[in-house]
Amino acid sequence: MLNRRVVVSTGAALCAALLLGGCANHLPQRSEHEARTERKPLDHSLRIEVGEPPVLELPQRRVRIQEQRTFEVTDFEVTRRYDRYTPYQAWRELYEIPLGAVAVVAGIGANVVNVVLLGNVPESATRGWISYGFAGLNPFLNVESNGRSQQNLASLDEQRRDSRLEYTSLPWAERPVRVSAGEQLHELNTDRNGVLHLNLLDGPFAEQDIGPIGKLLLSVEDEQDGTRADAVLLVSHNLRGKLLEAHDLIFDDLEGDDVAQWVHRVKRLSELGLEEEASELEQSLIELTRHDPELQQEFLQRLMQDAGRTASSVDN
Repeated sequence: MLNRRVVVSTGAALCAALLLGGCANHLPQRSEHEARTERKPLDHSLRIEVGEPPVLELPQRRVRIQEQRTFEVTDFEVTRRYDRYTPYQAWRELYEIPLGAVAVVAGIGANVVNVVLLGNVPESATRGWISYGFAGLNPFLNVESNGRSQQNLASLDEQRRDSRLEYTSLPWAERPVRVSAGEQLHELNTDRNGVLHLNLLDGPFAEQDIGPIGKLLLSVEDEQDGTRADAVLLVSHNLRGKLLEAHDLIFDDLEGDDVAQWVHRVKRLSELGLEEEASELEQSLIELTRHDPELQQEFLQRLMQDAGRTASSVDN
């Protein structure tokens, strides 16, 4: 009785071993090759170019801001090898066994013919049919099938090919810039080229007394990694003396003045060395009188006679 149990247990174990060991029909290993590039950040910095001269003599200045990064770039060649196999499905034995028997007979016949033809029969017939036939006759093994094959990663090999440093310099485009003027802190934005258009007679500075302020502190910061940069732009004493008068000439009510006063404002801005502001005011007055041709003509004549200026464009 004990021997019978041992025999039964041993037989069951052998059947299980055959079932587990012979369930997969292994196919030739497959390889994949891939080129991969890895970029490792090494350095990140911001640079504020306040321009020349370092001291503001005019109320307008274009400040360029650049973002610079350094990367270590490494090229790898990656090889992946996969073990491929045909998974076992028992129901396929219903047709594989009879087909396997046919294939074995056909393979034997092909080998006989091969002897007669002095080895000119293709190997796919002489060996391939026999191999297919025995796989089909094995009840614990399916024949090879590329169509339903599966694969597992067998090995991964990475080889380093090249390493180099890569530098990038990009504009701080449409990003915030903090400008500290005395006790006031203003937040401005750069344009798409990373240029901050600073104008002490426009924007938030127009409402602030810049006279006692001798310097502007500019700062930018990347919120992702905390990288920041600072720069100081000095405001000359001569410019500070002009700003208060220029502010009144530009922003005081125009409609309350006569033509002579308009011409005086344009002429005085030009005398202060603020030619760009004088031209902008001149164009504003031309636009203001566009619907009154007589008044506009009077302004243009007085502008020529008293200030020696000819309007660059007139839109009637």
